[in-house]
Parts: sequence; C-alpha cells; structure tokens
Amino acid sequence: MKKASVILSSALVLGTLLAGCGNNNDANNAAPTNAPVETTAPATNSGSNTAGTETGKYKDGTYFGTIEADAETGWQTYALLTVEGGKITKADWNAFNVKNAGDLKKKVSEDGKYGLVEKGGAQSEWHEQAVKAEAYLIEKQDPAAITVDAEGHTDAISGVSVHVNDFVAAAQAALAAGPAEAGAYKDGGYHAEGEMDKESGWKSTVDLTVANGNVVAVKFSGLNAAGDDKKQFSVDGKYGMKAGGASAEWHEEIALAEKYFLENKGAAPTLDAEGKTDAISGVSIHVGEYFTLAEKALEGAK
Repeated sequence: MKKASVILSSALVLGTLLAGCGNNNDANNAAPTNAPVETTAPATNSGSNTAGTETGKYKDGTYFGTIEADAETGWQTYALLTVEGGKITKADWNAFNVKNAGDLKKKVSEDGKYGLVEKGGAQSEWHEQAVKAEAYLIEKQDPAAITVDAEGHTDAISGVSVHVNDFVAAAQAALAAGPAEAGAYKDGGYHAEGEMDKESGWKSTVDLTVANGNVVAVKFSGLNAAGDDKKQFSVDGKYGMKAGGASAEWHEEIALAEKYFLENKGAAPTLDAEGKTDAISGVSIHVGEYFTLAEKALEGAK
C-alpha cells in the first residue's frame, strides 16, 4: 500500500509540473517591443481576456499597445482601443516609423505615399484595409477572433489582403497592459527646421511622431542645398567625423541625443553657450538647436 501511495503521489506531482511548463511556454511566446510605452503581445491567438473578468467585458478606458518595430522598414505597429460600457467601441490600427518619424502610417497611405495599390498590386490602399480590420475587431470584441495563417494573412475579413498578425498582436498587447493614460498632444507627425548655416551648409531638421498623446518617435537630422539628409549622409560615410578625429560618426552621436529626448519626454539637457552638453555620454556635437526645434514642432500638437 505504501508503494502504491508513493507512485500515485509522484504521478500527481509530475502532472502539476507539466501543466506549469505549458504555461511558461505560452509566456515565452510574447513579442517584445521597443516603443516608449512598453507592452508585450502573445504570439498566438490564445483567446484569453486579461482586461476583463469575462469574454467581451473590458474595463472602460483607452488601451495602447505596440509590437517590435520592423528592422527593415522601421514601421512599429500599434493598436489604440477605446472601451465604453465594457465593450470595444473604437479601434485604431496604425504605425509610427522609428527611423524617419513624421506622419503615421495611415496618413502616409492616405496621402498616396505608401503605394500599396500602385507598387504592390493590392486591391485597396493600406489605410482602407486597416479600417475593415478595425471594424471586424469591434464586431467580434476579441483580437483572437481574427484567425491568421502562417504568413499573418486572414480569410476572415473580406477585402483585407495585408498581414493582420501585427494588428492582432498589438491589440492583444493593449488589452493585456490595461487602460493607459493619454498624453497631452494630438496624434500625428510634426516637423520643424532651422536656418541654413552658411559655414557648414546644413540646416537642422526635427521630425516627431505622436501616438496616444505621447511622442513615440523622433528624428534629428538636417538638409543641405543638394537636399541630402544629414543622417543618411553620415551613415553613407560622407560626413566623416571620425576622419576628423572624432570618436564616433555624426549619426551615432545624434542617435544618443534622440534616445535622451524620448527617455526624458522632450526635456532638454543642460547646455553650454554653444549648444553642447555634458549630460549625454558620448555626445560631443551641438544638440541644443534640436531640442529647441522639437518644442517648436510640438506647438502644432497642442
């Protein structure tokens, strides 16, 4: 009898451990994000509802979730959901570009600059398909209801041929994170530029993107008379700061200033009379004008 009891107890313990391992595997499938508002999204449609106590019931509020940015294009998908009376009443599937900042993906598509029909041969533009996916989510009340194939496409929504897995993951991330407080700015892209410097031949430019009221992407760069983008000019090895004795190239140093801007929500570091700072490690270039131009750009977002 003792031997039988030991075997039965061991079996029960083993079963419990296996169940626990299954839960850990689900957690490890979460997709990371590098957005300022950090959330995680399940990689598969689990059908679980973490924002409410029962299916179709969520806490009232605004939900914001992102997934990891596409390394090639720079687009970072987000979902902005509004819940009223326990139900999703509004859904915004959009994206901001972490490489170029500026306008949101829907605006780029609406302005004919994304070119899904002309360049990709699609039946309709990206923003038009996004609206259909949003409507489907509002109808079904659960991102998991949007079934996708291995490539991220769905047959569940008529007229939608684009990859919708990003939307599903971002919506799941938003609901998992819970209601989020919106920032003070209007969503969209904002731009400002300085005067042309006669000595250097460059004028500073700033592009910002706002989502859910917060600045989520920034690009500090510049333009010369030929229309070259200063950041890309440096990436291509044409600016040559290292050749002049600097420890890093211009695009590498300005990226640190952008990171500081996002982490400090636009607050400028302590600057000297020349617009330089000791507050950002690894930055020896003039950055003061960029923080001033960022303030100017955001005047249109208030």
